[in-house]
Amino acid sequence: MSPISRHEPAHVTPGPQVTRPATGRRWRPSALRAGTDPDPRFSLANERTFLAWIRTALGAVAAALALQALAGRTDAESTHRVTIVALLVFAVLLTAVALARWFRIEIAMRTGRPLPLPGVVLLMAVFAVVCAATVAAQTFI
Repeated sequence: MSPISRHEPAHVTPGPQVTRPATGRRWRPSALRAGTDPDPRFSLANERTFLAWIRTALGAVAAALALQALAGRTDAESTHRVTIVALLVFAVLLTAVALARWFRIEIAMRTGRPLPLPGVVLLMAVFAVVCAATVAAQTFI
């Protein structure tokens, strides 16, 4: 059976374990020097997930910019300001949480520990509820 078709948990590295010492040719944070290098497929999947969260944060920034462009055309200027600030704070928090999650997963894969739970999902759920409440307040009040 080929290594790609195996059904293994993401923290298990298929094939032989290879320890690559840090040679100084590329910089790595000390936390990423421990353990063994994981299979590149898993590291790249972790990076793609990180980039997806960054795209979501950039979408929140774009939404804030769009609201700012429309802010002078409506009567609900204070609500727009609150929504714009909320979108920008969300983008900053999401970026920080995504980076922390990328590091936690990378360290877990290198040391063979179980992958951490996705705490960023709670942030997304709270933000979705706040957005829905804001839209409801603007529409029905």
